[in-house]
Amino acid sequence: MRAKRISTGAAVAVGALAAVSLAFAPSALAVTPQSATITADCGSFGGGQATLTATQDGTAATITVTSAITAPIALSQDSISSTLTLVDASGGSTAFTGTRNPAMAAGDPVTVGPLSGTVASGDSLEAYGGSLQMTVFGITITCTATGPQSPGPFVFD
Repeated sequence: MRAKRISTGAAVAVGALAAVSLAFAPSALAVTPQSATITADCGSFGGGQATLTATQDGTAATITVTSAITAPIALSQDSISSTLTLVDASGGSTAFTGTRNPAMAAGDPVTVGPLSGTVASGDSLEAYGGSLQMTVFGITITCTATGPQSPGPFVFD
């Protein structure tokens, strides 16, 4: 009988520990897909395939863009001011902004981000219909998607 009480007590303790662990576990929010590609047109600066990578932490989200253009000269870290505007399936838009970028050598693909924005649960955001504006040395470069992103819009939890 004593063994039964010990095993019952152990089971209750394990169950209580599991419940407490779940209560203090961080909420698992995810954006899907985490990465998407677009074909971008950046006017006289060129164009081609660009990759967007998204993350989410609650209502805060970030997107990093490896653009379709290359750096004409070496660029120092955090020297590009960027605004990525994505359109929502409901007709609105969300801006992701920042001045974050890695240092780049001449000829490297231009990468900006992570750019920060605010999202709501269920937001479905797409690059097609939006734009990426990058300001480098006072020159603004605007890139637009020529078609929908693949594999589809970013959907935030």
